[in-house]
Amino acid sequence: MLEFDVGARLKELRVQNGLSQRQLAESAGVPHGQVSMIETNKSSPSVSSLRKILGGLSIGMTEFFEPEAQEEERPFFTPSDLRDLTSRLYSEQCPEGKITLKQVGNARLHNLQILHETYEPGADTGEDMLEHPSNEGGIVVSGEIEVTVKGSVSVLKAGDSYLFNSREPHRFRNISDRPATVISACTPPYL
Repeated sequence: MLEFDVGARLKELRVQNGLSQRQLAESAGVPHGQVSMIETNKSSPSVSSLRKILGGLSIGMTEFFEPEAQEEERPFFTPSDLRDLTSRLYSEQCPEGKITLKQVGNARLHNLQILHETYEPGADTGEDMLEHPSNEGGIVVSGEIEVTVKGSVSVLKAGDSYLFNSREPHRFRNISDRPATVISACTPPYL
């Protein structure tokens, strides 16, 4: 399988939108140098940084990684049907640990994103808190995960759940020594 070229894809989308690197950086609220470093593959963006930059282009992670993906409308999915949204963002050496987000069906079509999330020990969505115009909730299926929303922090265990306005700064971290699994929903879709 060929390695996905994040830098080339970002540049392609930026040029298609008629934006300079500086204009995209301003639109996304990131430093100009960050866009340049990613486009030249001198820097690999964190999930939160890439989401922020893609927000400046008004696209989500799915459109970024699978621009040609056409999904038929259907009501049922097997585990192999789930779309892996983030595995290409991480390497085995990723200091934050590995996070896998798998999406059920076509989130845009239904205006609802349902994810099967796996956080390996040490996995972290990043020190830069996530913020996006959605509402999200989830249930911890196994393990435990530390969730921060605005100033509140809680370690959720299997059976615990969360629900909040995603415009509030938030973060997910697995501070335990075993994987954590979460089933979540977000509307409107964010990734």
